[in-house]
Amino acid sequence: MAERRRGVKGLGIESLPYRIKMYSNNQVLVPASLVRKLGLRDVVEAQVTIRYAGSEHTFTARLLKTKYTDSRQFTLPKELREKLSIPPGAEVEVVSIKPLKVHE
Repeated sequence: MAERRRGVKGLGIESLPYRIKMYSNNQVLVPASLVRKLGLRDVVEAQVTIRYAGSEHTFTARLLKTKYTDSRQFTLPKELREKLSIPPGAEVEVVSIKPLKVHE
């Protein structure tokens, strides 16, 4: 029997890299379908590489989760946003997400 899901259909992003808009609170969404595909459900901290304006940048981020979905969000570091002049609502490309710390 197929896995039963609740709520609306997701974004359908199941592979890296992917392009997505940054929220006004400077957070970037990692869709539930991608979290499941990459096995990131129990990951608390990850090394994230993004591409913006043609250059790649890697940083460590906490993967924030909601109560009822598998999706995750991470915040772009303030230093990086200021250095690259990334405004809220800008489109960034997430190139890689590598697990660093798993919830025990």
